Amino acid sequence: MTRTLTFLGLESSCDDTAAAVVRLSEGRAEVLASVVAGQTELHAPFGGVVPELAARAHVEKLDLCAEEALARAGLGLGDLDAVAVTAGPGLIGGVISGVMCAKGIAAGAGLPLIGVNHLAGHALTPRLTHGLAFPYLMLLVSGGHCQFLIVRGPASFSRIGGTIDDAPGEAFDKTAKLLALPQPGGPSVEAEAARGDARRFSFPRPLLDRPGCDMSFSGLKTALLRARDAVMQAGTLRAGDRADLCAGFQAAVADVLAEKSRRALLAYLAENPPTPAFAVAGGVAANRAVRAALETVSLAHGALFVAPPLALCTDNAAMIAWAGIERFRAGIDDATTLSARPRWPLDEAAPAMLGSGKRGAKA
Repeated sequence: MTRTLTFLGLESSCDDTAAAVVRLSEGRAEVLASVVAGQTELHAPFGGVVPELAARAHVEKLDLCAEEALARAGLGLGDLDAVAVTAGPGLIGGVISGVMCAKGIAAGAGLPLIGVNHLAGHALTPRLTHGLAFPYLMLLVSGGHCQFLIVRGPASFSRIGGTIDDAPGEAFDKTAKLLALPQPGGPSVEAEAARGDARRFSFPRPLLDRPGCDMSFSGLKTALLRARDAVMQAGTLRAGDRADLCAGFQAAVADVLAEKSRRALLAYLAENPPTPAFAVAGGVAANRAVRAALETVSLAHGALFVAPPLALCTDNAAMIAWAGIERFRAGIDDATTLSARPRWPLDEAAPAMLGSGKRGAKA
């Protein structure tokens, strides 16, 4: 019989302070409580996340979020088996805040401490929500990352492609800023796109003329800027213009992700996995047009398509608690040696895609 494990998870890698309690009992995973304190209003006047402000907000909210999560779950520290925390990658101030808070809780309660790669949290979420068996294909698509991974185990990931510049979420945010839409940009652009005509503007589909699964979204953002400027030279940017620009941009992103997913699926299926599955996670996975395009590709190739609930696609601590459980069962216990890492690629054997330096590869 599988031992029952109850973990507290903490997440603070960007602008969401989160805590959650997850339990694994008799092979069944359950999110007992999940608390997320967003910082949208705090950063709104600046048009993007200010790292120093984000770190200070995390310091103020982390213990409160942990306390609330435990209260919602009806548990105390004595009911926990371990504490899991995002140890990277991310904005270093926020990551340090989370690691130090987790160390304090773990030391005070005499609990094991498990450091989790934020990206692994996203990549392992389909096992929390759908119980997927290894190996499965994962598209991790968020504000700061975009990569195809074959997930082979709790700490075993093979990258087969990714973005060579902007991540899709970053491109959505920049598009919203160019069109004077509120942040975060993803939901704003999607809402506008629902009212627009995707055929009015002809945007490029970068790197589709090259083999492989690598992607690029920087040029697409520039193309939107030029289209916006062309419209404004003829007059003001009307609501209909903005909606059409968003619709065209969103359609281009969906087309690129769909075609690159098709190629990634062929590479993955060539390994003859016993139960083929294609999962998507990360903030951009909340975009309905993107989800629909990816699901169509997956079903066409006979792979089960899995997209976690929207609340578990964006940054949250339930995925961190679950990844901690997976790592704990694999015999990992970081204890007081855990340190914050601003850079932490999942596939550390793969060459860096976005450059490298003293702190290691970005991705």
